[in-house]
Amino acid sequence: MRKDLTTTLLGGATLVALLAAVALGLVAPPDVNQGPLVRLMFIHVPSAWLSYLAYGGTGLFGMLYLVRRQRRWDRLAMASAEIGVLFTLATILGGMLWAKPTWGTYWTWDARLTTTALSLVVYGGYLLIRTLIDDPERRARVSAVIGIVGTLYVPVNYMAVEWWRGVHQTQTLRLLGKPSFEAAPVYGWVLLVATAAFTLLYLYLLRVRGILAAREEAREEREVMGEFSNLEGSPLEPTHG
Repeated sequence: MRKDLTTTLLGGATLVALLAAVALGLVAPPDVNQGPLVRLMFIHVPSAWLSYLAYGGTGLFGMLYLVRRQRRWDRLAMASAEIGVLFTLATILGGMLWAKPTWGTYWTWDARLTTTALSLVVYGGYLLIRTLIDDPERRARVSAVIGIVGTLYVPVNYMAVEWWRGVHQTQTLRLLGKPSFEAAPVYGWVLLVATAAFTLLYLYLLRVRGILAAREEAREEREVMGEFSNLEGSPLEPTHG
């Protein structure tokens, strides 16, 4: 009951934050150059942040599994990877809708875009490998290693616009050196609220998916134990010469 209450409260807080972000995004003034199109930033940037957060979570939970050997950390790592893939797709889609009217094309093999696409290969492979290994403990160990190594994507993707010349704009929020907000200050609060809302959304989705994964794992274990019990209790069939 307490777990359900926590999930409900977290879901309610997420919904309120998302509605607030939408309302602020709709009333934000159009950009001088891009007009209303700039409002895509309030979805695109938080989606990218959430994918970073989710991939970082995959690595963190994988590390916790290797240290503690508790299956719940493996379940959370898997859930976080799934969320990361989902919001990476959302980031790419939002970026394409933004790119067409500003760059004249939906896609270009810019360093930031290329590394983003490669993350789908890495974490899609992570999820695929999980389906190919039957032994739960071995699956968790292999997945944890891949998840930890995969987190290297986050700093590489973030710094791609600094390390390689391309068409993608520099970081909206600079975290290294002297932190600064590169977009117009009028959009700063909207982005802050949207990013906080997407952070709550990550926590909510992680909790719900983790609960579902635990139930699926418990059901599979019951099925395996049931089959084993049937084999143990069944009499041997007589053989005929």
